[in-house]
Amino acid sequence: MSRRMPEGMTRRHFLEHLATASALTVPTATMFTSALRANAAQLKSNHKACILLYMGAGPATIDIWDLKPGQPTGGEFKPISTSGDVQITEHMPLMAKQMHHAAIVRSMSTREADHTRGRYYMHTGYVPNPNVDYPSYGAVIAHELAEQSRYMNLEIPPFVSIGGGSVGPGFLGMSYAPFVVDTNGQVRNLDVSMDRGRLMDRMAMLSRLEKNFAGNSEKELLRGEPAYDHGKVLQSTVNLMTSAQMKAFYEVDKEPQAVKERYGAVAAAGAQGGMGRNTGFGRACLMARRLIETGVPFVEVDFGGWDDHQNVFANLKTRLPTLDQGMSALIEDLEQRGMLKDTTIVWMGDFGRTPRINQNAGRDHWSRCWSVVVGGGGIKGGVAYGKTDKDGTSVAENEVSVLD
Repeated sequence: MSRRMPEGMTRRHFLEHLATASALTVPTATMFTSALRANAAQLKSNHKACILLYMGAGPATIDIWDLKPGQPTGGEFKPISTSGDVQITEHMPLMAKQMHHAAIVRSMSTREADHTRGRYYMHTGYVPNPNVDYPSYGAVIAHELAEQSRYMNLEIPPFVSIGGGSVGPGFLGMSYAPFVVDTNGQVRNLDVSMDRGRLMDRMAMLSRLEKNFAGNSEKELLRGEPAYDHGKVLQSTVNLMTSAQMKAFYEVDKEPQAVKERYGAVAAAGAQGGMGRNTGFGRACLMARRLIETGVPFVEVDFGGWDDHQNVFANLKTRLPTLDQGMSALIEDLEQRGMLKDTTIVWMGDFGRTPRINQNAGRDHWSRCWSVVVGGGGIKGGVAYGKTDKDGTSVAENEVSVLD
């Protein structure tokens, strides 16, 4: 029997069907399961993934991606040309060389200018609702690409958040909760000093107790889904404690020196400015690439501290070189490894900041019009979608919502 995919089914079609496999009838799902097995090698080299670079608190995108030189709202920074057909801030020269791989959505218009609500909205596509706990994008991607993870033999969690917590799995359950690590890849309470055999005996006994308490299967639940999910989380924890894939977290330091310096994971010897930085963000970006390489379908990198109600320009001069180095290195590295075409990168925050500069030389919360950046994953780079008016106070063309 041929091991090729069914006639007329391209890899793209196949992976699109994969994302909805859970809704298929049993015979059809069986057919696609067979296709997964037959194309396991290709799946491992071309698996789909997303990296979310989340700028907690809401950066001033008017000073980064959509500058307004010559306007009272324009601020101190000047725009520079890039490798694409867009201009960005002068304080992102490394990213300017990679903009042919990324597109700017300059016409975001959201309605939540509160940090907690805006963060939830931007992570789920929905405003907070006391009646429904919606899953974050990381949980949705992990759920929809579960078959991909299974056939890549992924033993570590499919949704990883580095440097800070993400929004949770909502109604999808704890199996799809974000696995949070710090920028050094450290996981609390995961070190095991006892003999492996003894550990496995203990975990087997605990697993039996869990099953007796929760029920033997998803169809035979005695105490609801949370208890059943707890058992699955327990098994995932055992996998973590024993999996060689954990090297993706722990062995960032074993990357070549030049790679670590490019990301800013270590300071370059004798270097000054952006390329001499040693930052947690750069290390987190490098870890994200390693995790995607291992098979994790969704990684979030948290880079907070953008709530610039005061001294916005001085703060950005300090923070933008860190962003510039880590983000540009991630895109360049993925492209050089042939991974960028299958990995989507999303840069966003809670909302934007006011065009008006306040009395403290800062910018306040502003959700009416701001920018998000997307790249890789087949997205056309080097362009801007939508635009704001001349002083950045409202959307002029192609308004984009959170769900868009």
